[in-house]
Amino acid sequence: MLVGEYAKKLYSGGIDLGKIGDLKEQLVKTSELLSERKPLFEASCSSGCVYSRADILVPADTDRWDIIEVKSSTRLKEDYIFDVSFQKYCLDRAGVKIRKCYLANINNQYIRKGDINPGQLFKKTDITVEVNEFLIGIEDRIEEMLEVAARTSPPEILIGKHCNEPYSCPLKDRCWRFLPDNHIFNLYGSKDKAAGLFNKGVLSIKDIPDWYNLNFKQKIQLECAKTEKPKINKSEILKFINSLEYPLYFLDFETFSTAIPLYEGVRPYQRIPFQYSIHILDAIDGQPSHYDFLAEGAEDPREELLLNLRKKIDETGSIIVYYESFERGVLKELAEAFPDYSQWIDSILTRIVDLYKPFGNFHYYHSSQKGSASVKNVLPAITGLSYEGMEIADGMAASVYFLYICGNYDINESRPVREEVEKVRKSLIKYCGMDTGGMIHILRALVKEVE
Repeated sequence: MLVGEYAKKLYSGGIDLGKIGDLKEQLVKTSELLSERKPLFEASCSSGCVYSRADILVPADTDRWDIIEVKSSTRLKEDYIFDVSFQKYCLDRAGVKIRKCYLANINNQYIRKGDINPGQLFKKTDITVEVNEFLIGIEDRIEEMLEVAARTSPPEILIGKHCNEPYSCPLKDRCWRFLPDNHIFNLYGSKDKAAGLFNKGVLSIKDIPDWYNLNFKQKIQLECAKTEKPKINKSEILKFINSLEYPLYFLDFETFSTAIPLYEGVRPYQRIPFQYSIHILDAIDGQPSHYDFLAEGAEDPREELLLNLRKKIDETGSIIVYYESFERGVLKELAEAFPDYSQWIDSILTRIVDLYKPFGNFHYYHSSQKGSASVKNVLPAITGLSYEGMEIADGMAASVYFLYICGNYDINESRPVREEVEKVRKSLIKYCGMDTGGMIHILRALVKEVE
């Protein structure tokens, strides 16, 4: 069930207008139902050229209402204030008196015990003061937006870090297409510095002046962009390789996290591992063994995953992951949830080695990484392999598809048939296996660089 549906349970006797006819019918019905003084879900209003829909309108006193804005996030964000301010503006103009404005968002301290308790799942914050502050001058801003919308061609806006704040703009491909491949906004770790260089006419990293104030990693980026050769710190890479103890276990988890906890004892957005892949290598040039686990059904998969994983990892050998904070976090949460496994989990935590470090520290850097040390950028840069063309090619897609085939999350209106479930499972196994198999290719490439 979606977050909004649980929020409706906070207000009994409410009327859901979102399921009534088209927009025109919803506007008419909202106007009619205001006199009944019942909670209204998805209440619509319009005045002139503006239209808005409130998640929940709750009767406050004899003739006023409270706006309840429902969000699935766990914290208050500035753009939520913008949303509610616009709703209040529209409602005010339509003659609906508003007393207070609230944000109802997810309480990340809630722990599921039995059925979901909506009163504990949500926390309600009074944002009336912030909304009223933003309402100052809103009419002028709306007029400006309407004027822009009425133009026959889009305005010319200089690109910059605002293209990604507060969200990444869906038109970046259009507005950024004039930039060269290794453009200035790929500069590592400094949006402000990149924007400043862009405003001075520098479009490509290779065109940054040598005298410009760059940090250590940015200087490596500049060097690689100019020479078109990778930067390789052989001594540091050799230290990393020599720290490994065979056999090597290349481990990767896939997890999902949902606003509504699906299982007993789980918090909102707690990571639930549903899949792992592990490649085991006895020698760098040996043939790896591969094992995997992918949960079936909608039951809590964690203990079965743990039991299965414990059978695959012996008492010695380095456990190699990519970006260790994720795998460590998953394992620590599993130890907390299943104390019987905590001693074993503690023992393998001490053996984790992070393959990200040589790349995160720029001991190896290739300009095709474009300032990133993520495995999706490193793998093609150092091995020529990539995730391109895979049915499932990132962790977010993996979690969505897993939830879909388990019947917990709809990515379309239909339920998956058996053939579709089998296809998705094969794609999930292939993707997770690519993560651990890719790590072997990366490590072998590093070894080759220092031979």
